[in-house]
Amino acid sequence: MTPPIHVLDEIDSTNAEARRRAEGGDVASQWIVARRQSAGRGRRGRNWESEGGNLFCTLLHLTQKSPAEAAQVTFVAALAVADLLDAFAVPGVVSIKWPNDVMIAGEKASGILIESGVHANGSLWLAVGIGVNLAHAPEGTERRATSLAAHLRSDIAYPPAIDAAATVLAEAFTVWQARWESLGFQPILDAWTARTNGLDGPCVARLGHETINGVAEGVAPDGALRLRTADGALRLISAGDVFFGADAHERAA
Repeated sequence: MTPPIHVLDEIDSTNAEARRRAEGGDVASQWIVARRQSAGRGRRGRNWESEGGNLFCTLLHLTQKSPAEAAQVTFVAALAVADLLDAFAVPGVVSIKWPNDVMIAGEKASGILIESGVHANGSLWLAVGIGVNLAHAPEGTERRATSLAAHLRSDIAYPPAIDAAATVLAEAFTVWQARWESLGFQPILDAWTARTNGLDGPCVARLGHETINGVAEGVAPDGALRLRTADGALRLISAGDVFFGADAHERAA
């Protein structure tokens, strides 16, 4: 069953609200949606622009999984976002960039931020934060960004309203989550891999303390990126800023 969706007019951050509810003892799975955020956050502490008309939401969910296994939810989230965009975009333009950036025509249209903590009842709480550029795309970003509005099917005049988009996303997430819970991670990874470009070509991984150049060789069973360096060493990348293809050549130059 899809968790309830709570739509708020404005809040600092849907992830922050999910944390507050979890730390306050809330145990119910729920979606928190904001029409506007005053302090939206992306990965690595970056700001997430929160222009009206875009989707900002977080799923709060409690799990008995270990933190390492629970981290697989990022792949579930990426697949759900891809399904949302596929429902309205020109066919064939939606893809995923490792690990969870959902792209339209090669440009970033969504961001995902997973946060977690230990609930008072001993479970692990997950805040699955998702931002989707429905109507607008930020300018001046490091990676080129786009919005769904720029890639709508010919029979659709406008991107979905926030409430409608949240419903489509929540329902898609529930489907993928059920597969993950019942069948394990491999079917999720297979579906994710089928949507993901760049896993067999030039790659640059920019980590907190180093930059690694090489060739991507797919992903490990846990979803970590396999990166083969020029000296033949194999590195497993679990997190970082990663560039593929032409973007990798630019970063390596």
